[in-house]
Amino acid sequence: MLPYELIEKKQHGNELTKEEIQYFVQGFTAGDIPDYQMSAFLMAVYFQGFSDAETATLVDTMLHSGSTIDLKDLAGYKVDKHSTGGVGDKVSLILAPLVAAAGVKVPMISGRGLGHTGGTLDKLEAITGFNTEYTLQEFRKQVDDIGVCIMSQNDNIVPADKKMYALRDVTSTVRSIPLICASIMSKKIAEGIDGLVLDVKTGCGAFIPEYKQTKTLAERLVAIGKKFDLDITAVITDMNQPLGNRIGNWSEVVESVEALQGRGPDDLMEVTLELCAHMITLAGKADSIDQAKNTLNDLIDSGKALDKFYEFVEAQNGDVSAVQNLGNYPKSKYSREVKAAQDGIVQSIDSYRLGMTSVSLGAGRQQMDDVIDPKAGITLYKKIGDSVESGEVIAEFYTDKESVLPSAEKQIQSTFEIGEESVEPPKLIHEVIE
Repeated sequence: MLPYELIEKKQHGNELTKEEIQYFVQGFTAGDIPDYQMSAFLMAVYFQGFSDAETATLVDTMLHSGSTIDLKDLAGYKVDKHSTGGVGDKVSLILAPLVAAAGVKVPMISGRGLGHTGGTLDKLEAITGFNTEYTLQEFRKQVDDIGVCIMSQNDNIVPADKKMYALRDVTSTVRSIPLICASIMSKKIAEGIDGLVLDVKTGCGAFIPEYKQTKTLAERLVAIGKKFDLDITAVITDMNQPLGNRIGNWSEVVESVEALQGRGPDDLMEVTLELCAHMITLAGKADSIDQAKNTLNDLIDSGKALDKFYEFVEAQNGDVSAVQNLGNYPKSKYSREVKAAQDGIVQSIDSYRLGMTSVSLGAGRQQMDDVIDPKAGITLYKKIGDSVESGEVIAEFYTDKESVLPSAEKQIQSTFEIGEESVEPPKLIHEVIE
């Protein structure tokens, strides 16, 4: 087998054998196949797709490219959540300690920013000192001790995905159902969890914007989970506007703390509580979704969820005082207000363009080796359905890059469509697939 021939075979839309997929992925992981050939391979898959059999082989090959975690001897039910990515999606920062406070263990291997969306690890690392680099033994111990740990992939856990993930981010091959399935499920199965809840985004800010394709993605993810004996639920949620009011790594930490204090935006709390409720229901801690939500709200109201967040931050060497005194965090060199160009009602917000603008401000990566500025970001003061007046502030952005100030202001303003018709905010929970 030659990499060139396999790339060409997939470019022509032909199905690859199990042995061919294993050869390509294993060769790339070992360093025998270079980045430029894997980039060509990813592009061929992006355009030609993978069959169910090819996707299953890819998941299995990536899963066994490294070590898996065995948590069977840890007491209690182990459940994780994964989102396919969205603008302003800081749910994991709230969800992980909240579910752990409910007595369910949450082992979570998370990713970094991908394309126009932020990454959980980048957000957590905005907290001074926060450590996401763990050995498998350290990961197991923290899950057992406090019920929650969020770590990055190390060289032992699905190394094939770690290398492919970085290439997908900078080669515009993110929006591929089989590649998304393989990346998510190989990592999640490797965690040794009992259950998994998937937040599958749909709409203009999602990797898969079209609802029909989103549902296909959700169904294929659930099918793969069942194949590997996971209790699994997929919730299709809306990403036609950013989730919550803040975009950017430290800004999203701030909004997450506010959510755990009971002051989170309604849309963020609705999605978070829905996903948490499915997690603790899978774990047998509630008999229904409504009962689960009551339990979760009690944990927030009592302060137990926030205490678990502080415990989680301290356990991972984060500066707890930083999240207890949010106003002391360093500020960006520049901040600018964005004002409405006319009177009216916000008809839509282009989440994708907002996400890309936040990347240009420094909140994401344009190249693999870019360093993220945790202070950079955007705050939204108006959402879909809100009334605005000409000259009213609709958003504000923050950056250390003086060169992007004029373009960023125009880009953010143009993402808001303002008209005369009354509109309702988008429905947030579209469908649950079990």
